[in-house]
Amino acid sequence: MRNAMTIDVEDYFQVSAFAGHIPREHWDRLPCRVEPNIERILALLDEHDVRATFFTLGWIAERYPAMVRRIVDGGHELASHGYAHRRASEQDRREFLDDVTRSKRLLEDIGAAEVGGYRAPSFSIGQRNLWALDTLQEAGYRYSSSIYPIRHDHYGMPDAPRFAFRPQGGGLLELPATTVALFGRNFPAGGGGYFRLMPYPLSRWLMRRVNRQDGQACIFYFHPWEIDPGQPRQKAIGLKTRFRHYVNLSRMEPKIRCLLKDFEWDRVDRVFPGAAQ
Repeated sequence: MRNAMTIDVEDYFQVSAFAGHIPREHWDRLPCRVEPNIERILALLDEHDVRATFFTLGWIAERYPAMVRRIVDGGHELASHGYAHRRASEQDRREFLDDVTRSKRLLEDIGAAEVGGYRAPSFSIGQRNLWALDTLQEAGYRYSSSIYPIRHDHYGMPDAPRFAFRPQGGGLLELPATTVALFGRNFPAGGGGYFRLMPYPLSRWLMRRVNRQDGQACIFYFHPWEIDPGQPRQKAIGLKTRFRHYVNLSRMEPKIRCLLKDFEWDRVDRVFPGAAQ
């Protein structure tokens, strides 16, 4: 079974957990590391003959247009992660529409490719702002991967469907990150800090369970900064934030290599036909 490999293209200083520590107006003063990290990821995917979906920030695309074109030229799908990594839950309807429209047009102009997919920063679409899905359709998107059906202190909609669905009978397809249902609760199985924290055999078992028992494709995600243990360390952050961001960074790339070898992968728009229509 083919699964969907996705990369959220943002730099280490843009993560939501650092928002109160690193102001957006300081981003241009910080050393960017996203371009060499994306080059490593592209080489890794090419080594395993895998095509993926890159949910890319407009802020990044403006500064690294050649990198965006290398993603498209490599046969990968270009998708939107918004413009400046603002959570959807922190914007009103007009602000959100402006953000997702701006990023879509920018990416399409730079990449010379249609952008049909969107992922909200920090999976920030949930029960309180489901209007954002209608807004995405209004902006011309075909699918979203923005709802995470888990319980988390910063995001999550645990009662949402675990697999592809069309919210409220609309035209937009929602593709939740992969979870496994155990003991009456959904557990994350699709990447991020959970993947860095868990032993690889456990992650592999969880994803194989989704493929075999649920008969569904997995959606896996990671970030370029997660394969970069040499990134500048932030000091004035809490212990929980420090742990979540830095745990097992040095082990991430070897684990990704195992993942690419052990499963079949492709772009979101080819794994889920509804995402391409």
